[in-house]
Amino acid sequence: MKNSLAKKPIITYFLIGIMVIYFIFMTFAGGTSNNNVLIEFGAEYNPLIKAGQIWRLITPIFIHIGYQHLILNMIVLYFLGSIIEKFYGHFRYLIIFLVSGIVGNLFSFAFENGISAGSSTSIFGLFGAYFVLYLNLKNNTFIQNNAKTFLIFIILNFIFDLFIPSISIIGHLGGLIGGILISLVLGIKGFKTLNKKCIIFYANALIIVIMVLYYIGLYHLHK
Repeated sequence: MKNSLAKKPIITYFLIGIMVIYFIFMTFAGGTSNNNVLIEFGAEYNPLIKAGQIWRLITPIFIHIGYQHLILNMIVLYFLGSIIEKFYGHFRYLIIFLVSGIVGNLFSFAFENGISAGSSTSIFGLFGAYFVLYLNLKNNTFIQNNAKTFLIFIILNFIFDLFIPSISIIGHLGGLIGGILISLVLGIKGFKTLNKKCIIFYANALIIVIMVLYYIGLYHLHK
């Protein structure tokens, strides 16, 4: 039974479940496209983050604006998340997901203004984790065969982001960077990790990125 659970993407199921439940509650509270509801349920809103509501760098990961937003992200999360969870393990996968989302939201906090939400920042972090897999598991045909498909998806997504004002391209980029850095720090389950100096370097780089973005967001005057 234990081995069976270890093979199942239980964290992915758990995350999808939380987001769907969150979406239902928001729908009955007035709708997921209602700005007041979004702010009440924890969307990223810079004035409130500056006021001390730091948790708004985490809660936006679980909020989606409209059912199309939710469905698209849940489909990608199911397929991509299942792969990342399998190779990194449950705990590492959860850390990658959360840290990527936080870094992505920090990028948005530092360089953008307005209300934003969605798990896309974390999902792009999972793409970053997949990139680390690709570099380390060159003999794994499954990982190598999917790499081009995911790369095309990322490129197309960034192109679409340029033409859709409501989507945070900087948040997606931040999530991707955060995912790569945290994946390098944590390492792949059952695979030889980086030496201690490299791990310390990437960990410090991640911490510096987080601190710099946070202070830019605090003191930068958004137009």
